[in-house]
Amino acid sequence: MKKKLGSKNYLCPVPVTLIGANVNGKPNYITIAFVGVMDYSHVSVASARNHYTNAGIKENGTFSVNIPSTRLVRETDYCGIVSGKKADKSAVFETFYGSLETAPMIQECPINMECRLVQILDVPHHDVFIGEIVETYCDEDILGDDGVDFAKVDPILFVIYGSDYWRFGEPFARGWSVGKELLKK
Repeated sequence: MKKKLGSKNYLCPVPVTLIGANVNGKPNYITIAFVGVMDYSHVSVASARNHYTNAGIKENGTFSVNIPSTRLVRETDYCGIVSGKKADKSAVFETFYGSLETAPMIQECPINMECRLVQILDVPHHDVFIGEIVETYCDEDILGDDGVDFAKVDPILFVIYGSDYWRFGEPFARGWSVGKELLKK
């Protein structure tokens, strides 16, 4: 028997990211878990309209998506509970820039994506920024035979209901492969 839960979004856990943008000429970072894959070269980031970082994304037309590892959980949580209006969150990290020059990225994060803003969607209470990934950077020590080894990344995952941070598991089946077993029947 199924129990009704109401109109709750249970697409979780989701990856936790640190979104970077220059605001008033200074790097700022905000913790955002409402991120999505649009296609192979585009991402979406949903940020509440009142967030300080939004102004920088709109002003510069750029932003970064930084994927922190679990060792950065305190710094990541801090960036989600303190406003850039009141604190210099860039002091927590070493910042670097890529070719866009206005999308600050975090050296301590194992993966960084430098994005050009292509569209803003207006949804209730949030700006949804659609970004084209211009370049992706990663630490050499997280690379495996097939690209990024996510076990080495050890990303932070978030479950909104309960506000808990989770850790990544392990692969248990191969995508676009395991289902082929049903073709034989």
